[in-house]
Formats: sequence, structure tokens, C-alpha cells
Amino acid sequence: MLAVWVDQLLGFASGALSAIRQQEHYPDFMTWVRAKGADSFEGDVSMAQALAPVLWSQTPLERLDFACEPLATPGRNEPCWCDSGRKFKQCCYQIEFPTEIPEQMMWMLSLREWKGATLKAALDSRQAPAQALLEAGLIAAESGQTGRAMQILESLFDGSDWSRLPEQAEPAFEILLDIYQERGFSRKRADLLDDVMERGPLFLRGVALERLCLMHLDNDDLDSARGAFVKAQQALPDSPTLAYIEAMLLLHEGHEQEAKERANFWYRRLVRQGDLDEDQLDFLAALADNPGATLADQLLSAEEDLATPLVALQALLAALPTAPKIDVSADPESGRLLYNTSAREETLFAAWHEQFQVLVDEDVALGFRDDPWGNAIEWMSALCAHPEWLDAPQVVQDLTLALTSRFGSLPWMSPSLLEPLALRLSRWLEQARAEGDGNLCWDDANNAMLLRTGLALVVGMERGARQHSRELAEELLLIDQEDSLGLRELVLDQLLRDDRNEEALALAEESDDDGSLVLGLLMGKALALYRLEQREAAEAALGDVLGHNRYALELICAESPRPSMPHPDGQVDPGSRAEAWQYRTLMRDQWRTTPGALDWLEAHR
Repeated sequence: MLAVWVDQLLGFASGALSAIRQQEHYPDFMTWVRAKGADSFEGDVSMAQALAPVLWSQTPLERLDFACEPLATPGRNEPCWCDSGRKFKQCCYQIEFPTEIPEQMMWMLSLREWKGATLKAALDSRQAPAQALLEAGLIAAESGQTGRAMQILESLFDGSDWSRLPEQAEPAFEILLDIYQERGFSRKRADLLDDVMERGPLFLRGVALERLCLMHLDNDDLDSARGAFVKAQQALPDSPTLAYIEAMLLLHEGHEQEAKERANFWYRRLVRQGDLDEDQLDFLAALADNPGATLADQLLSAEEDLATPLVALQALLAALPTAPKIDVSADPESGRLLYNTSAREETLFAAWHEQFQVLVDEDVALGFRDDPWGNAIEWMSALCAHPEWLDAPQVVQDLTLALTSRFGSLPWMSPSLLEPLALRLSRWLEQARAEGDGNLCWDDANNAMLLRTGLALVVGMERGARQHSRELAEELLLIDQEDSLGLRELVLDQLLRDDRNEEALALAEESDDDGSLVLGLLMGKALALYRLEQREAAEAALGDVLGHNRYALELICAESPRPSMPHPDGQVDPGSRAEAWQYRTLMRDQWRTTPGALDWLEAHR
């Protein structure tokens, strides 16, 4: 019966709104109520008449600049406000509604109806109740009207009065952030997150912290992620979200043992406080026991439809047999190593491609021409049914690129998804090396399949399996001596993160001999020399940095510089501000945590 009443109420309210908009005068509206209103209640005129004054009183009127014109509730012996001519106690006072009438309902319906300039004016009036903005924004988002949803939700989260926000606003906040991300409004997204972290209600700050850290981590900007976490510690010292975020951040920084210790600290602290429910405590206990596995399980749970095929794929990769041999030979004249696909491998790839349906984009280092995740359930399920497809390096290439594109920024996914594929590739690289000391060049034969797979794995494992990532990168550098993948800079960064400064310096100086002029190599050499206290040589290295990129020291030293984005294809020009920004996001945390290093750079700007 309650569902019937709700349908009747909404039907009557929608009709009432249309009638009010005709003239926006109460007597005209009541004429409609007596003529048509009872249709919503199976002919019950008394119900329609009793509801009409309530709904009129909460309806925003354009003629009043979107203010309402509420009616005073009459006394028992006064004329009824429905204009029936009877006393209130003998008329509408006797009608009982099955539920309370939501006080924001007519505003919510109006926000659903208005368009263009009228909607903008209504929102600008700041008269709309927060609950109406919340409901109208969620309805617009659920129906795919992202532009309208963004416009309405921006009014809800405009920061003018955070205290008015309903506690159910959290999903709407996340929807607005998602819309900003989908539409490329990075600045709006960052500003909203900063505003909530600074002044927003406590129940939104945890969400803002998580999104802010994830945004920085997705951009490989560990320093900004750490800064956001420190700021959150000050604002939310007892939030359980901090435990989750710190574990995630430490895993990104490569400190797995510290992540476990800090998760255990948070678990003990929050248990003593006694404010958490059983599910939260179970999650924190699991996080303290094994942070990586717990975060991986959480991600799989969040993936919903993909969870089952992803778990099956993990099981398949864990049980992969040794990779079969491939056709690699040394060219008799040049000695260069050549990999050529076999007929069997081409047959396996053809069967795979019927399911995968997406081709690698040959014009970029790592990418596809289309999104491979649109039919991921189908191709993951098919691959699990046909594990022999992974005998073909081209299939391994496709799978590696797909997994790296989606999970490569999440360190806790590397062990189960990427490391088994790295072992497979290493087997093929060992086989190639056994054919001679020649170079495996990108442009020869089908070599690009192996090298592209290697690059994707090195990048994807850099956070979650750093040692394995570096070992694979070193394998590739030995067999691809031209460094067509640009791995020297990546290996150098990893050595610096592990405080292996002498090895980092040797690698940087080795690159000096091959004509490389990459900002990361130049800055890495300067940092290694500074850490080794070779100050004169370090200052000479800084001179090389400034000769290559005049923005580098400025952006490394600045606390909150303006971002500088790469070209649409992800490339940056040597010597550009974008190159300096890219280096900053990747390595500023290493300069910041090296005692005195930022002050030294500042002195040489």
C-alpha cells in the first residue's frame, strides 16, 4: 500500500507543478485541484485538496525570483486553506497522509523540469534546499544527464555553507568528482577536493582525502600524495580512512614492511578508541596482516562484474607452465637478433583476437587503438578456457598492455597479474641471448612484440614489484643495447629510490657516453653525486641540467607549482616546462627526503 501511495503522491505533485506553472496564483491552482487533482487518488477529492496547500507552500515561484509563497496553517475554527468554505477542523484537518510529505519535493521536481537560463537562475538564487539539489542531481546522473547533474551538484557543493549538506551527500560528491574526471575538468576537480579538505564536513573529508591521494598516485606524483596525506593527518587525526590511505601510499613508495607496521599501528590505535564497527575492524586487521593482498581483494570486490573473471585470470597466471621456445636467431651478417612469429603462434593469436578484438597502436610505445576493457569479461573468460594462447608472445603483449593500462598504477596488483607474465618474457629473453651477443632492435622482424611487452611490464611493476621491475629492465638493457625503450632513466630512478647511489652514478655516467640528453638522467646524476657528497661534481652536473632545461630547478623547488601537461600523445619536448613537470611528479619526493637537497637546489636556481 505504501508503494501505491508514493506513486500517487508523485503523480499528483507532478501534475500540481504543471498547473502552478500556468499562472503561479493559488486560486487558479485550486481550480485545477478540484477539477483534475482527484484523478491521482482514484477520485478522492478530499485527499487532493488536503495536499494542495502543502505542496503550494513549498513550490518555488519564478515571479518571486524562486522564493516560495507559504500559506499559514489555519486554526481549527478558521476557514480551511483549501478554499472549500468549511472550517479547517471539518475539512483538511481530518485528512491523514500515509507518510510525511518531503518538504523539498516541489523544489526537486522543479529542478528536474527547468532547463537552460531558468535552471541557471534558479540555482543562482541559492533558494534551493540542499536535499532537493542532492536528489535532483542524483536523478540526473542516473539518467545519463551528466551536464545537468554537474550543474545541480555544483550548487550543492559550492562551499557557501557546508553545514547545510545532508549526510547522504557522499555519493553525490563522488559522482561530481567522476563527472569532472570524465569531462577533463582537472582544475575544478582539484579545487573541490582542496575546498572540502580545508573546510568541508568531516564525513566528506575522508572521501576527499582518498580521491586526492588517488589522483596524485594515478599521476605518479608521490610527493603531492604524501603532502595530501600529511595535511589530512592534521585535519582528521582519528579517521580510519588514514590507515587505508597510508598503507596505499607506502606501497606506492615501495615500503611494504613499513606499510604493514603502520597498518598494525592504526589497528591498535583505533581498536582502543572503540568507535569502529565489526567490518571496519576486520578490514584493518587484514590490512595489518597483509596490506598488499588486502588492497588487492578490496579492488576485486569493487570491480563487481569483473571480479570473477579476474580471480580466474589470477589463478591461470599462477599455474602457467614454462613458456615454450620461440623462433629467435642471429642474423649471419649483422649478428643482430631476430624474433619471427611461427605459424602456430599466428594461429593462437588469431583465436585470441576473435575475443580481444583490439589492436595495439603501433604509433605509441604503450597503447591500443580502442579500449580493450569494453568486452573484458568475454576475453578473460575465453583466455582462461584456452591458456595455450599465452604461448604466443603477441597474446602476452596484448594481455600485458591491457593489464598495465588498468592496474599498473596499483602496486598490490603486480604480484598476481604482472609478475607471472614477466617470468614468461624473461624465459624468451634468455633464449634470445643464448643465440648470441647481438642487439635485439625494435625495428627488426617481430622484435617489437617482445620489447613492447618488456616496457609495459617494467612500468607496471615499478611500484609493486620494484626489484623484479629493475631486474627485467636490466635484462632488456643488455639485449637492447640501443635502449630503444628509454629504460636507463627508469632504472636510474629505481636505484636512487633504493639508495644505491654509486650504481646510479655509474649508470648515469654510462649514458653520458651514448649521447643521451634526458632530464631524468641529468637530474639523477646530480642527486647521486650530492648524496655521495661529491659537491663539486654535483654542481657541474647541475650546470648540465640548466643547460638542458631551464625550468627544472624552479619546478623541483616550488611547493605548489602550476602543472604543465604533455602533448595529447603523452610526449614532452626536451627542455620544455612539461618535461620538468614530468620529472617533478616522478622524483621530487627523492629530493625532498634527501637532507638538504632542496635547499642546495634552491641556492643554484
